[in-house]
Amino acid sequence: MENNATFDRLLKIMDDLREKCPWDKKQTIQSLRQLTIEETYELADAITDENWQAIKEELGDLMLHMVFYAKIGAEQQQFDINDVINGVCEKLIHRHPHIYGDVKVEDEEEVKQNWEKLKLKEGKKSVLGGVPKALPALVKAMRIQEKAKQTGFEWENNGQVMDKIKEELAELEEAIETGNQDHIEAEFGDVMFSLVNYSRFLNVDAENALERTNKKFQRRFQEMEIMALQQGKQLNDMSLTEMDALWNEVKAQEKA
Repeated sequence: MENNATFDRLLKIMDDLREKCPWDKKQTIQSLRQLTIEETYELADAITDENWQAIKEELGDLMLHMVFYAKIGAEQQQFDINDVINGVCEKLIHRHPHIYGDVKVEDEEEVKQNWEKLKLKEGKKSVLGGVPKALPALVKAMRIQEKAKQTGFEWENNGQVMDKIKEELAELEEAIETGNQDHIEAEFGDVMFSLVNYSRFLNVDAENALERTNKKFQRRFQEMEIMALQQGKQLNDMSLTEMDALWNEVKAQEKA
């Protein structure tokens, strides 16, 4: 009952805002689109940092957006919040026959395989058809590979993937020797795709791993800037050797 009360409170607030707030009254699904993307990335940042307070707040912001879209959908006589919730409930029941039916599965991989088979039966023309076009390239590579895996199109072990990386690196070196920029870019993309593939075999989230490195580099670089100022210098006034010494000092301080 408490869950119902809190959700009803949010719906009531949304009704009030849509009726009385000049900003909220103006919003459309198009104007909310970019804001929703930003909120999703803010949630992703909070998850990367394992900041539970921020995760809670960002989940609330995203929930507000879902309610907002449903409110607009109701105004346009397309659907309402109950249609949205019932729709996802029916989908979950249909795609989990091992829970709500008599299908037997051994592990999570069989669950994923059944999920993709059910989607094809629902009318999807390709296993890869559900990958959003607007996904960032790194995330898209992960999703494409994960979905292709469900058909059995997958390497058998880490060693095979590493061999593929080495093969792609050799092809990149050959492309660099030709000086053909388009060929270089294509081969560089193949190397990155292979590395993403390897990350899956290592049970590593490639997107999150890269973001952690981004944050680490940013933190260390900004600390270098502070150290340089303490010496009365700017980084662009220092030699590469001097900057490298600062970098190593920052790393040593982190380890300590």
